Amino acid sequence: MNSRVKRILLVEDFEDSRSSLARLLQLEGYCVIEAADGAEAIEIATREKPNLILMDLSLPVIDGLNATSTIRRSPGLESTPIIALSGHDENELGVEARMAGITDYATKPVDLDMLIRMIAKYLHD
Repeated sequence: MNSRVKRILLVEDFEDSRSSLARLLQLEGYCVIEAADGAEAIEIATREKPNLILMDLSLPVIDGLNATSTIRRSPGLESTPIIALSGHDENELGVEARMAGITDYATKPVDLDMLIRMIAKYLHD
């Protein structure tokens, strides 16, 4: 695989949402790794060391904020951009999300153009 291709870990428990967003990101040229819950996200993130993580906050097993704070403590992932995806307003979760280590925030339903710009901002070469 081309080492210049940026790898994104997409964490989303709804398969339809996850697969459609993964397809869109792949069309944008990203390599997408998928996880369906917080525990899987932690395992994959520590093993794969993605360039960026898109983290749904409402997840089974381990929620997105707890998964994020665990990932933040993993060697090599301390400064990986983690963008929260949530149906909640950013103001509701702002302080808690920042304390967990969330880098940025996209409200669901996701504005795809805005999300692509946000990802590009964090993955510039």
